[in-house]
Amino acid sequence: MKKLAMIALVALCAISFVFANGASESTQNVSTDGSTSMESVIGSLAEAYMAENPNVTVTYNPTGSGSGITAVSEGRCDIGLASRALTDDEKASGLTETVLALDGIAIIVNNSNPVNDLTLEQIAALYTGEVTNWSEVGGADAPVVLIGREAGSGTRDGFESITGTEDLCQYRQELTSTGDVITTVSTNPNAIGYASLSAVSDSVKTVTVNGVAPSEETVLSGEYLVQRPFVMATRSAEPLSEAAQSFFDYALSSEAAPIIAGAGAVPLN
Repeated sequence: MKKLAMIALVALCAISFVFANGASESTQNVSTDGSTSMESVIGSLAEAYMAENPNVTVTYNPTGSGSGITAVSEGRCDIGLASRALTDDEKASGLTETVLALDGIAIIVNNSNPVNDLTLEQIAALYTGEVTNWSEVGGADAPVVLIGREAGSGTRDGFESITGTEDLCQYRQELTSTGDVITTVSTNPNAIGYASLSAVSDSVKTVTVNGVAPSEETVLSGEYLVQRPFVMATRSAEPLSEAAQSFFDYALSSEAAPIIAGAGAVPLN
């Protein structure tokens, strides 16, 4: 009995020590949901933030801009992520828009495609079906295969708004993520697509638009025309939790700016 009592006393002391030193503090959760184009930016920010705040877990659900806006509106996440500006109706429904960064929408082709530059007008002509063969824009004699994003995608909304092709694009495939667009273009020599600059890799070729390549400098200066905002959407009438507000503030801080830049987007701070 004395031995059991001693064991219980030791265990109690150990538990008391853990609580006294904060090791058992409950983890606080911050949930984000939305744009797949923002994966690199949000992932990098979350990783850096959690390294400094080990008792906070930041999660990201890549569902697309429209779904992210719906999720935050319905209270299913703390912060909705959209790679486009909120509409007047979305703001009127009780959401607040905060621009985190700017992003260039890269126009991508297969690495074997000889086309290196397109005008904004040529891009529109390609996507509306006015131009159907690459030879018409300086490429090979081959049919143009149009790859884009699904309805509700912030990337699609930004691309179509800037090129004036809303409801006019003749897509061969409408894909549900930035990664799928890049992969599809990389495997089809006749394909053209669009994707967040922050996500583009060497597996595809980025063409210049009106002679201007997408970069941090050209997006920030406005020289690169195909660009859009990365937005954090929150509920206007409901304050964020302490942890969510802390992450939100961190994402907008000067400390986060190089992390955003490193992820391929253009910080505003």
